[in-house]
Amino acid sequence: MKKSKILIVLAFFTIYIVWGSTYLFNKIAVTALPPFFMASIRFSGAGILIMIISKILKLDLRITRKQLINCCISGFFFLVYGNGVFVWALVYLDSGFAALLASTQPLFVLILLRLIDRKPMQKQSIIGVSLGLLGMYLLVSQQSITASEGSLLGIFMILTCVLSWSYGGVFVSKADLPKNFFITTGYQTLFAGLFLIIMSFSFGETMTSPLGWSQEVKYSMGMLVVFGSIIAFTAFNYLLKLVSPDKVATSAYVNPIIAMLLGWYFLDEVLTSQSILASMVLLTGVYFITSRKRIAKVDAEEVIKP
Repeated sequence: MKKSKILIVLAFFTIYIVWGSTYLFNKIAVTALPPFFMASIRFSGAGILIMIISKILKLDLRITRKQLINCCISGFFFLVYGNGVFVWALVYLDSGFAALLASTQPLFVLILLRLIDRKPMQKQSIIGVSLGLLGMYLLVSQQSITASEGSLLGIFMILTCVLSWSYGGVFVSKADLPKNFFITTGYQTLFAGLFLIIMSFSFGETMTSPLGWSQEVKYSMGMLVVFGSIIAFTAFNYLLKLVSPDKVATSAYVNPIIAMLLGWYFLDEVLTSQSILASMVLLTGVYFITSRKRIAKVDAEEVIKP
């Protein structure tokens, strides 16, 4: 039990800090590489490395047909749409701004859980949703942002990506997946990499050899593959089976702050006063959503599938 608690704390630290930095690395990589091609390299590389490591560690790679299907489904919601399309939208938006939009995830998770479980919202949840919607409005109503070419399309697509990721979290918490979370990540990333390669071909993207990439892009891709995909996504899968989806979604507290600071420091992204106000309102709403009182029976049903 003590070991489990330590692993849970480490897993939360990983998705909080590591994923907060991936917005920066994605933005750097997508400025030099086509988005779907970049995402396909990231997840294909991660999946192949996971399988190689699993073989070395002599882990059992066998899974049932149902588990394979569930890995593909969750891989699509998380990595193909939730991340691949998100990276595409980063072409039009700053990384910090995109991270703030992604912080609405707990709001989406809450609404999905209520629709699926058909349970009424508590007062704190209603306050949280109201603040979340207000913060989102303040964020996307800035003329300096919406006036730029492609920004409205980018905002809309990122919100659909957040919805996709949120549903993926709810799906995984109840789905039959391999007991080994590392193996689950391996199959999800392999499927995502294959699907994104097909998407890259379909959109006619230009594919380039890693030998021609700049050192900055190579470093960013390395960080995305090893830390963003293998380590952080394994920690994410681990948490989804041990704690409820809306608690896992609390990474939305920290990710935007890390992303905004890194984007401001390394990419000279502008932090407007309205963005700062919107982030405060939005994250306050997230706090109300994730800190609401929960019934023990509901927790037991959402934590882990027997």
